[in-house]
Amino acid sequence: MKRLLIDLDICSKCKECGMLCSYIQHPGNNGIMTLREFAHFAVVCRRCDDAPCVSSCPWEALELQPSNMLKRYMMRCTSCKNCSRACPFGVIYPETIPFVISRCDYCMGRLKDGEVPICLQSCTHGGIQYGEFEEKKEDGIFKASDHLMVKTVFKWERAEEIPPKKK
Repeated sequence: MKRLLIDLDICSKCKECGMLCSYIQHPGNNGIMTLREFAHFAVVCRRCDDAPCVSSCPWEALELQPSNMLKRYMMRCTSCKNCSRACPFGVIYPETIPFVISRCDYCMGRLKDGEVPICLQSCTHGGIQYGEFEEKKEDGIFKASDHLMVKTVFKWERAEEIPPKKK
């Protein structure tokens, strides 16, 4: 199965993403931003047990899923940026979230044989790829979802068993 692969190390060097997106529901959509956020939540987020980002949100726009992965409820988010300030690791982007949500549908069912997504064609830095990728943690490639792979220099590992806090 073909998937998108986002290289976060390349994407983090761009000050402003110039990728185009062909998601037909919203003209001017920049679905790559939600993919980058999802990729950070899936791979870079430290999944803190106390989740200061979640408790800092006055609108309950962030939720810690059973997998300890963050989910942002875009319609609740007012872009107050409390979560960005509360995150001790800088995982949450402080950009303003517009009312119309940018979304990526991975161009599922819209690509003809041999065609590649427009985001791939418009990224001049090689931050996104499209192909058949498998998870290879030793190469820094992680599966974020069925349709999205993330490449990054993995900088931490969560211990399987967290020792109890000393009192």
